[in-house]
Amino acid sequence: MSELDAVATDLAPTGTLRAAINVGNPVLAQGDPADPSGVTVDLARRLGEQLGLPVELTGFTAARQSFEAMRDGAADLCFLAVDPARAVEVAFSPPYVLITGVFVVADDSAIGSAEEVDRPGVRVGVKEGSAYDLHLSRELRQAEVVRGSDGVTVFAEQGLEVGAGIRQPVQAWADERGGMRVLEPEFMQIRQAVGIPVDRAEETKAWVADFVEQAISDGFVAEALRRSGQDEDLVR
Repeated sequence: MSELDAVATDLAPTGTLRAAINVGNPVLAQGDPADPSGVTVDLARRLGEQLGLPVELTGFTAARQSFEAMRDGAADLCFLAVDPARAVEVAFSPPYVLITGVFVVADDSAIGSAEEVDRPGVRVGVKEGSAYDLHLSRELRQAEVVRGSDGVTVFAEQGLEVGAGIRQPVQAWADERGGMRVLEPEFMQIRQAVGIPVDRAEETKAWVADFVEQAISDGFVAEALRRSGQDEDLVR
C-alpha cells in the first residue's frame, strides 16, 4: 500500500471522505446545509481529489454541530477554529484563514471599547458552542455570557448590553440594523483550520497539515475566498 493510500484509508475508513461544513460561518461557507459552497467546500473537494476519494458534504448551521458529527463518527473532517477545549478530540492543521471576533453595542451604550466589556452587570450574547463562546467563557471574569442561536440575535432579542461574533457578519448586521456600533479592538483572533479525529495516525495528521500549507502557498485558498465573495486578505 502506498503512503497516499494509507492516508486515505486512515482518514476515510468508509472509502468516502465525509466532510462536515458549517454554513453558520458565512466567511467560510455560504448557502444552506443541503447545498453549501465556499472555501471549506473547495478545500474538502480538493483534499478528496488528491487522495482519490469521493467526497460527501454534510452541512450544519453551527460549529459545535460540525464538531459533534466528527466526534461521533459521522464525519471524517471538519473546519473549526483552533481551540484548546476542542484539541482534546481534534487534531488541527495549521490555520488557513484568520478572522477576528468583535463586540457590538447600541450607539448610546456607555461602553466605548472592547476593553470595557468585562464589567459587572454586562451580558454578552454569543453563538452557543462557537469559538468565541469558548474563548469568552474562559476570559471574561465579571461579564456574563448568554448563549443563543447567534450572538447578535440573542443580543437584540434579550436586550443585552453586548453582542459578540465574527467581524464581517457582525459589521454587516450593525450597518443594516442601524443604531449600533462595533467596538474596537477585536477581542480575539480566530484561527480557522482543518480538523480530523485526534486518534488518526501521525502520518495522516502530517499529510493534512502539508495539504493545507500547499493550498495556502499555491494561492488556492485566496482564490476560493475571492470566488465566494470574501476578502483574500483573510488568508493566514
